[in-house]
Amino acid sequence: KMDATEEAAIGVFTCALCELSCAYTFNGKKPPNTRGIGLLEDCYGMRDPFTPDKNKFLILGSKCSLCNKTVCVGTDCSIFYTKRFCLQCVRENLEQFPEQIQTEIAKKKSAQKS
Repeated sequence: KMDATEEAAIGVFTCALCELSCAYTFNGKKPPNTRGIGLLEDCYGMRDPFTPDKNKFLILGSKCSLCNKTVCVGTDCSIFYTKRFCLQCVRENLEQFPEQIQTEIAKKKSAQKS
């Protein structure tokens, strides 16, 4: 039987780019059981299964603010720069991002050539 404090999954989060798939227990800016924590974006998240601490949670990802694809927070799939952007949109609009991000993306590209 399920522990009463276990949050039930409300859906399955799937990253549109790497296909990471995971049940999520909250969606929004406010994780459950956390006082005073407000996230900068509407996220999909779950309670951290690796700790007994009920207040710890993992952010799985959120929607790209341009194309609205659901993407995980993995650095190969998305970046957060004032809002969440999937890497595809970042590459397509690279000149609109600051130099630091352009450099980061260029590094990723050269690393992926192998």
